[in-house]
Amino acid sequence: MDTAIQYVGIDVHQSTLVIVVLEGRGRTIMETTVPTERRAIEQALRGRRGRVWVAFEEGTQAQWLYEVVSPLVERVIVCNPRERRQSENKSDSIDAHGLADKLRLNALKPVFHHSASVETLKELVRSYESLVRDSTRSKQRLKAIFRGRAIDTPGDGVYQAKTAGELLEQLENKGRKFRAKLLIEQIGMIEECRDQAYEAMVAEARRHRAYKILTALPFFGPVRSAQLMAIMVTPFRFRSKRQLWKMSGLSVVYVGTADKTFVEGKLVRSKRPPMTRGLNPNHNHVLKDVFMCAAHDASCRPGPLKTFYEATLARGIKPEMAMLTLARKIAAYTLRLWKKGETFDPSKLTMSTS
Repeated sequence: MDTAIQYVGIDVHQSTLVIVVLEGRGRTIMETTVPTERRAIEQALRGRRGRVWVAFEEGTQAQWLYEVVSPLVERVIVCNPRERRQSENKSDSIDAHGLADKLRLNALKPVFHHSASVETLKELVRSYESLVRDSTRSKQRLKAIFRGRAIDTPGDGVYQAKTAGELLEQLENKGRKFRAKLLIEQIGMIEECRDQAYEAMVAEARRHRAYKILTALPFFGPVRSAQLMAIMVTPFRFRSKRQLWKMSGLSVVYVGTADKTFVEGKLVRSKRPPMTRGLNPNHNHVLKDVFMCAAHDASCRPGPLKTFYEATLARGIKPEMAMLTLARKIAAYTLRLWKKGETFDPSKLTMSTS
């Protein structure tokens, strides 16, 4: 029985896939280009005998390709393209060879893709978030029209066709007035679709067991809870809170060098502390927004989390770092309760910041 592993690297494009297969010593066994179709992919991989490992980069088609490839091979790794450095020469073949070779050397960091259980919720959350962004963008464009003519537009009345009549009359230019009317109509239609997306998203979120646990947390309503479930999928993918902090962009990046030195012939650790370089830039922006917004709300309203925030400030920590500490505290507490299936208990909230 042949137990040798074949390492497959796939360079993914909209219409084609470049597939390269390497043996354990790095010799190229096969290189081919197939259309980006399920049948062609299945034919290319089913012809490989023995153990097959596959690697490709995260992208628009990554989830679909993961679902197609997973039943056909022993292991699938979807890697983060940001972890790969650009070489001097670049082509589809070089990229596929590079992926296969790094897979052979175990030098790829996988991206989590076991999300079939929340696939519907993911799409509904994306729909709601897109409509919220579109609504905000249209409102900003509308206010910019009036601001450009030095017309004050306090409140939300300018967004409603019934209450924006007087403001529209102040726009003398016909083209400018026509554009403002279209934007008001657009905002109305977007908000109607947004309400429908919200109802569908919340209805789907309630079907999951984690919904009751997350909504019981302070400052976590239906939207933030649905976003957490769609992004995190399961709390057990995180071994510790620090992994969640890194994914959420709440992890501090340290840079150090010459960590150890010789003193009287003995190797000792240097007393020079590592330097900080801010928070990790490679993270999920929605997840960071959820925890930071929850921390901001908690710091403004009475409760144990505000007490924790004020105690952090009392120790001489800067406000922005105290807010970060509070967000990390909320993220860690959310992960622990979700794993244990427990509800929020203020009496168990500790003052520790680690």
